[in-house]
Amino acid sequence: MPPESPTRPGLRERKKQAARRALSEAALRLTVERGLDQVKVEDIAAEVGVSPRTFNNYFSCKEEAVCEFVVERQHRVRDALLARPTGESLWEAVTGAVLEQYSRDGEPDRAYVSRVRALMGHAALRGEFLKAHHTVERLLAEAIIERAEAGDEDVLYARLMAGAVESAVRLAFVEWFTSDHQVFLPTLTRLLRELAAGFPTLTTGSGRPTTDREATTAPPS
Repeated sequence: MPPESPTRPGLRERKKQAARRALSEAALRLTVERGLDQVKVEDIAAEVGVSPRTFNNYFSCKEEAVCEFVVERQHRVRDALLARPTGESLWEAVTGAVLEQYSRDGEPDRAYVSRVRALMGHAALRGEFLKAHHTVERLLAEAIIERAEAGDEDVLYARLMAGAVESAVRLAFVEWFTSDHQVFLPTLTRLLRELAAGFPTLTTGSGRPTTDREATTAPPS
């Protein structure tokens, strides 16, 4: 049998990931259906057919399990980034990986997202959600470092890039959720491409001529 790819986990690890994913999906589904206060760890474990002790091997609390979907998607983004064609630039690879995963999930369901957002009124869930987003940025930064074959001296730049990408994702969600006519994936695509290109719409005014003041203050090329 050939050895496992360094970027592909072994069978045991994949089984653990599948169990964690199943518990997270059950936690989110039950919480959306019943409300956070009406769901216990025992309910989540029973939904998957495991013991509460097994649940506790994966998550410290039900709130962490509910918010795991944010981190789970980022693991898929990481795998997609590391699998992108080697000829792509770093920005092309990152943009392609993010859009690939969000396209795979399809256009979000507005009613479902509304119920999930309503859950964030719980202080405990808000805290776990913030922790999940911190983990997401760390995972993407680590994947960027690996993809770029960069060193420790570039970690700060990778974190900056990851933070910018995640900000674009969150902004696209907010724009989509608060507008009746916006479509999520085209909005996300536009924001990521604008980010990768260095904000040409802002710096050139969507094609307007450069003003005298901009010309005199622009850095030398």
